[in-house]
Amino acid sequence: MVTASVAAPTTAVEKATGKLGLVPLVALVVGSMIGGGVFSLPQNMAKGASPGAVIIGWLITGIGMLALAFVYQGLSTRKPALDAGPYAYARAGFGDFVGFNSAWGYWLSAWLGNVSYVVLIFGALSYFYPGFGAEGNTTQAIIGASVVLWATHALILMGIRQAAIFNVVTTIAKLAPIGLFIIIVLLAFNLPKFNFDLWGFGTPDLGSVMAQVKSTMLVTLWVFIGIEGASVVSGRAAKRSDIGRATIIGFVVALTAYLLVSLLSFGVMTQSELAALPAAASMANVLEQVVGPWGSVVVRIGLVVSVAGAFLSWTLFAAEIPYRAAREGILPDVFAIENKNGAPAGALWITNILVQIFLIVTFYANSTYLALFYIASTAILVPYVLSGAYALKLAVTGEGYGAGEGRGRDIFTGALATVYGVWLIYAAGPNYLFMCALLYVVGVPVYWWARHARGEKAFSGIEALIGAGIVIAAVLAGYLMWTGAISAL
Repeated sequence: MVTASVAAPTTAVEKATGKLGLVPLVALVVGSMIGGGVFSLPQNMAKGASPGAVIIGWLITGIGMLALAFVYQGLSTRKPALDAGPYAYARAGFGDFVGFNSAWGYWLSAWLGNVSYVVLIFGALSYFYPGFGAEGNTTQAIIGASVVLWATHALILMGIRQAAIFNVVTTIAKLAPIGLFIIIVLLAFNLPKFNFDLWGFGTPDLGSVMAQVKSTMLVTLWVFIGIEGASVVSGRAAKRSDIGRATIIGFVVALTAYLLVSLLSFGVMTQSELAALPAAASMANVLEQVVGPWGSVVVRIGLVVSVAGAFLSWTLFAAEIPYRAAREGILPDVFAIENKNGAPAGALWITNILVQIFLIVTFYANSTYLALFYIASTAILVPYVLSGAYALKLAVTGEGYGAGEGRGRDIFTGALATVYGVWLIYAAGPNYLFMCALLYVVGVPVYWWARHARGEKAFSGIEALIGAGIVIAAVLAGYLMWTGAISAL
């Protein structure tokens, strides 16, 4: 009786205000993190690492992402006036232009990631209809992806809450085949096979253990992108305390699934066998090895449902961040347009038009899921580093803390999250960093346009130096691409 009387008012508030409660917030976090990446983990991880190096990679990532989860949990309650997560924290801590770059980088990562998601959906469906192609970038696949894109667009225009409720359903549906995979592969796990060449010394092409660990970093980052999901939509949360709770719950669920899927696979197939699998839906091949073709079918269906749910979550995030930034004068006003249902229509239209353009680019450039997710992963590093740095800044200065309130844990987690982000930038390597510079430099005139339209000065002091640095990096990237030193998509 007590539980019912407490739960009922919250539900009533959610329905009356259109706000999101704990369950849809958790679903947004889990749904955005557990997308297509988990279904590709066996091959993605084995491609450049042995089982021992994979364990170290997950240990580093787990600690780093836990610190980032604590950062978002703490900031959501310590700075309740700041909505839209990474963008809001970067702007509050380091000024308008830095905040803009956080919003711009996050937005780039979100919609580029969405391109990779729909490519992955149709790559998985090629098992049933070969015309889609194993990489999901044939003419038929691009047409199918476009239909998915604009159907999702229409759903979100109906309202954020309706889309979030649909996301709860897809999140539950996606966890079922993952759970089935874990149970079956656990029963079939072969310890001698797992221990065979545990550190990759018998495979010289893998390199040193440190090189192997480094190779896992962007993969492990990619599957955790979305940990900030509840913070991104914090302005639409029914209860502020639910934001932090949803973040931690989502982190635990995702980490458990990732660890078990990637490590148990080494007990079914060797590193070289896993590395030779197709990148998309390699989890299906592992389960097929144990139970036959029906296992592959189940996983591929689960992948389609999972990625569709993640695509919905990330379409929400890709619209929400620029919408919030535009309302505060950091992006042009067109991004702040709302429709009658309260959906961020302006940002949504711009975002999905760009996704459509890049879907066509994937056809002509023959781009793959892996290339797209590496670029999307690298683009989001700036927002993550700035979030950790802002939490560290608050803890060091004492801003927002009461007299005598302990700050030691927050100093530690803020510093750890920042260092982890910097390590990821190093691990990304120059190729993808230079590619991101080309994407970030496009934002410089967009920022100037937004500020000029409001009659405000765009750059001052250190902001001008940051802008100049982005332009120089982009020019260098263009030169290196022209000379063939780095590759395009």
